[in-house]
Amino acid sequence: MDSMIPSAGAPRDALGRSLHDLRISVTDRCNFRCVYCMPKEVFGRDFAFLPRAEVLSFEEITRVASIFVGLGVRKLRLTGGEPLLRRNVERLVGMLAGIGEVDLTLTTNGALLARKAQALRDAGLTRITVSLDALDDATFRAMNDVDFPVARVLEGIDAAEAAGLAPIKINAVVKRGLNEHAIVPLARHFRERGHIVRFIEFMDVGHTNGWRMDNVVPAAEIVAMIGREFPLEPVAANYLGEVASRWRYRDNGNEIGVIASVTQPFCRACTRARLSTDGKLYTCLFASAGFDLRALVRGGQSDEAIGAAIAAVWGRRSDRYSELRSAGTQRAQKIEMSYIGG
Repeated sequence: MDSMIPSAGAPRDALGRSLHDLRISVTDRCNFRCVYCMPKEVFGRDFAFLPRAEVLSFEEITRVASIFVGLGVRKLRLTGGEPLLRRNVERLVGMLAGIGEVDLTLTTNGALLARKAQALRDAGLTRITVSLDALDDATFRAMNDVDFPVARVLEGIDAAEAAGLAPIKINAVVKRGLNEHAIVPLARHFRERGHIVRFIEFMDVGHTNGWRMDNVVPAAEIVAMIGREFPLEPVAANYLGEVASRWRYRDNGNEIGVIASVTQPFCRACTRARLSTDGKLYTCLFASAGFDLRALVRGGQSDEAIGAAIAAVWGRRSDRYSELRSAGTQRAQKIEMSYIGG
């Protein structure tokens, strides 16, 4: 399969973008309270998460994912919340792996990865991404805000590598004044192992993370910081719509990536749809509303009818939030990232 070429049957949106990737949030719950995603002052002990009856079952997720694959989707990513909190998530992985020729991957905070890595690989997971925002314990504990140690995430990464899920991608969200000092140590730690660290500009997702432009460390600054110690050169994208700009170490050929949604928007090449935990279809990470697919699934609609509804929603899509970002768009009510995945 060549993931750079969209399926001939893939619907295109109002800006000509094909449907290629589906991100599936399997839970809205998380065991971290990261300051840029689920701050503790909002997602506290009394926060009302979704009741079980409102959450899509594994069978419902698999059915919807199969319909998306029939429309041209070639990459499925499981997200959350924290997807490894969903009981028996490896069973879902096995069900999705049986759909057909798709790239099946998962993003996790790594807290439960050491015990789950082999089962996930055995079930058919092809790749994994681990979120890790710093290597020093003080910074990492401050960012996850539940006093979780770096060492246990690194154990999870080791377990994933041993299970055959390498090379692993490491996602690091960079927030000015909090962890920009962690950029070079992260690059240094993983560059010899061949795992790809992807540094992500702090984004104004949702309404609870207190985003300000002053908090953004631009991707160009990140590349320059690493390049001063380890010279870098740019690398072409793997496929159309890849979110990370690729950079290669000149001395060993291993890579890093930078995701510059704020300073270098990539909306015009975005091919991603998102399925929320309760079955709503979102066409942008910064969306304010979704389309209720669960109602169709539980209302007895055929696969053909659901596929036609998805194609119609995608056909009307004109989202390009990051290109249009302004004071007005920032004030608009947006769905939280923990609800639809990153």
